[in-house]
Amino acid sequence: MTATVSIDGVRIRHEFFPGDIGAIVRLHAVLYHEEHGFDRTFEAYVAEGLARFVLAFDPTHSRLWVAERGGEVVGSIAIVGEPDGAAQLRWFLVHPYCRSMGVGRRLLADAIGFARDTGARSVFLWTVSDLDTAIRLYRAAGFRVTEEKSHVQWGKPITEQRFDLDL
Repeated sequence: MTATVSIDGVRIRHEFFPGDIGAIVRLHAVLYHEEHGFDRTFEAYVAEGLARFVLAFDPTHSRLWVAERGGEVVGSIAIVGEPDGAAQLRWFLVHPYCRSMGVGRRLLADAIGFARDTGARSVFLWTVSDLDTAIRLYRAAGFRVTEEKSHVQWGKPITEQRFDLDL
């Protein structure tokens, strides 16, 4: 059975179905292009990582949450368990028309809770420095910046930041 929660008509579930991965890739590609100017190589980056996640999926240490509204995927987040006992938070995104509803906060809380429940010692993530809203959520959850690097990627200069949270 799929566990679900609903926030203002947005259904969050932690089981993924055929079509979800493609929808998550598309959502990332379109929104990151529209909001941040990323090129098509970002879509390939997201698709490659999600493909590896699905093919090696271990539900005891990894989980993907899908947020949907009216049958359309409007958000996602994942925890990917690492062999060293850490967990990586990935693919966190909420469509603009579902932001400020608490969906992102709920996704992040569920992901951290899952990592903690599976015995992960820490959670880490990589993001880009201009994602102010997401960074506020990470900081509020206790994450701290532990690394930063600037380079050209996805068709533009970016500064990537690694955030870590000890559990």
